Amino acid sequence: MTAARLVLGKTGEDLACRELTRRGYAILARRWRQRLGEIDIVARDGDTIVFVEVKAREGRAFGTPAEAVSTAKQRRIAQLAMMFLTRNRLVNCRCRFDVVSVDVGPAAPIVQVFQNAFDAAAS
Repeated sequence: MTAARLVLGKTGEDLACRELTRRGYAILARRWRQRLGEIDIVARDGDTIVFVEVKAREGRAFGTPAEAVSTAKQRRIAQLAMMFLTRNRLVNCRCRFDVVSVDVGPAAPIVQVFQNAFDAAAS
């Protein structure tokens, strides 16, 4: 991964955390990593644990950021979520999967939160 992509990813996550916090989410973890992969953000929204995938893009040449969360990626996030819940003894908690789309263009970044963006059972 190039340095520019790393910076874009970090910027996207920072903006996503700022927006989620503004909306009342409590950030529990960032870049929670296991052998299988990484969950960008784990947060709490009321009594719900939220697993957040952040997609940041510069321009729309490859589609919108939210469109980049493939079925395979959804499956991997769901597996990682189960690991997180088990390791933190949160197996009886409600959870959901959100996607935060960050469009970084020449103007101010556009941050959109898609709640319940996908269902783990369908992945």
